[in-house]
Amino acid sequence: MNRPGVFRWFWYAVGGRLPESYRDWILHDTTSKHWKARHVLRSSVGLIPLCLVWLLLPGPLALRLAIVLMAALVAYFYSSVYMEESIEHRLSRNGFPPGTGKRIRREAAEAADAEAKARYIAIYRQNTGE
Repeated sequence: MNRPGVFRWFWYAVGGRLPESYRDWILHDTTSKHWKARHVLRSSVGLIPLCLVWLLLPGPLALRLAIVLMAALVAYFYSSVYMEESIEHRLSRNGFPPGTGKRIRREAAEAADAEAKARYIAIYRQNTGE
């Protein structure tokens, strides 16, 4: 799997397309076990510079910190609420058919549930003597 460098990752984080050679990494990035944390990290890329600018504005420190906190809360709220739609848009922008990310994450969850159920049944049968 070809992983993008720092500059390409920043471009990707702000919504840019990556070359075809990163296709596998994009799919991994949006469907892996930690896809939600990755999304929040990408969302932070656009928010951090704005927060730094607001901290440098003239005025009382408490007011500047309140502005940064309020902006961060609103930004992360909307980023979290529209997380799946944003991921699907990111995937389609990079050449994947609509619904790819949701389908892959659902299949992974079903496989994990089946594995957990099998472990539970094995432990249950061992403890009941069946």
